[in-house]
Amino acid sequence: MPYRHTIGARTYQFADLKALLARASPPRAGDVLAGVAAATYEERVAAQSMLAALAPGLMPEMVAAVSKLLRNQELIAVTRRVEVVTRFRNTLGLRGHLATRLQPNHPTDDLRGIAASLVDGLLYGSGDAVLGINPATDNVQAVSDLLQMLDGVRAQYEIPTQTCVLCHVTTTLELIKRGAPVDLAFQSIAGTEAANKSFGISLSVLQEAWEATLALGRGTLGDNVMYFETGQGSALSANAHHGLDQQTCEARAYAVARRYRPLLVNSVVGFIGPEYLYDGKQIIRAALEDHFCGKLLGLPMGVDVCYTNHAEADQDDMDTLLTLLGVAGCNFIMGVPGADDIMLGYQSTSFHDALYLRRVLGLRPAPEFAAWLAQQGIFDASGRQLPVAA
Repeated sequence: MPYRHTIGARTYQFADLKALLARASPPRAGDVLAGVAAATYEERVAAQSMLAALAPGLMPEMVAAVSKLLRNQELIAVTRRVEVVTRFRNTLGLRGHLATRLQPNHPTDDLRGIAASLVDGLLYGSGDAVLGINPATDNVQAVSDLLQMLDGVRAQYEIPTQTCVLCHVTTTLELIKRGAPVDLAFQSIAGTEAANKSFGISLSVLQEAWEATLALGRGTLGDNVMYFETGQGSALSANAHHGLDQQTCEARAYAVARRYRPLLVNSVVGFIGPEYLYDGKQIIRAALEDHFCGKLLGLPMGVDVCYTNHAEADQDDMDTLLTLLGVAGCNFIMGVPGADDIMLGYQSTSFHDALYLRRVLGLRPAPEFAAWLAQQGIFDASGRQLPVAA
């Protein structure tokens, strides 16, 4: 179905909904690469004006459409009012709280190196969203060793959080069969069937993993057991976008995620690189859109505030984005030693960044985790970090 909108003496025509959505998107390097971006600012305004008449409704394409019409401050103002709460061993997403994923990655999966980063993060109050490792290998035994170590630390110190090794979901299924201590099933997902196929998954595989993880019954407060990561440009990078713009593809990934009632979802917004989000301005806008679309679709949305070293972005851009997301009510961010992931080779947010955001905005960790931090003498009753005893 074609769409038309007239500005002055000129009528703009868009062949179908995917063309309309693409032309309405703010500038994206990836959309230019795919040949779907608006040719001029006026064409973009025409597409956005046309979308304004189509905005009611909460299908992913419509949520994407609404996001294209909003300024950054409006994306923030809307999502600040949306509370999405999930539970496993603690309570995440409550208004006035900010959680962190403690991400102690190591380039060789060295258990001692990971343990050192784990202790470092816990002493900075990180880890209430999840203690989550990106493994250097998807080898089943290696991943099992990582899970056993994480679960051992969690159990020994009675930490009210959950653990996860972010391996492929089929590896998680094998680990469950072997009796490994699996709390959450993780998978990267995208917004088209072809893109998900390139990841080696289907909806039926995700369903199997969801049911298998639920059956373990390891949660003490709730049964949200899935963890998904997404990112604008993933479908295009797999040549599986079918002419859709990358932000609309991203919103469609959120529709996949919500079927499985996840504990955590986050966009790894700047990870794929400048071919898809060229600079700090594009990364900031994309992150606010992702957070908006995820929250409106009912997801417990976090964001990995990140960039790669060959992007036209720097840590000042990430500081700006971090602060904006805190104001917007983002459920969680990442906690990476020094903000530099030495395994994945990208820049994210540090343990100190979470302390900054909690302090300036008056945010607290998840309530059960905050109580544990106070009990351990890591934070005081007001949520401020205490010095480590010599």
